[in-house]
Amino acid sequence: QVQLVESGGGLVQAGGSLRLSCAASGLTFRRYNMGWFRQAPGKEREFVAAIGSKDGEIMYADSVKGRFTISRDNAENTVSLQMSSLKPEDTAVYYCTARLDEVHYWGQGTQVTVSS
Repeated sequence: QVQLVESGGGLVQAGGSLRLSCAASGLTFRRYNMGWFRQAPGKEREFVAAIGSKDGEIMYADSVKGRFTISRDNAENTVSLQMSSLKPEDTAVYYCTARLDEVHYWGQGTQVTVSS
């Protein structure tokens, strides 16, 4: 059974930092492209960042470039998202994802709230 368990969410003031982590189990982690999405109240879920399985290619949404950093540890089966210079508009539930071809797994999400 595949599990993606996020942690590290919370309440932070604007300008602050948070580090999200996602622990994966039940899959061959190194084969999967890993990523983060987020969903704010009343809005659609949106892409945040991704890191490839083979060459570690990294992609970011324009809205987080220069502020967020994604990384993965294939030995520990974890993917992290370091978030800095947080803004109130970053407030959302953040979801960890694992994707391989047509297979796509999601975590349960962790709440990030940025106060102004």
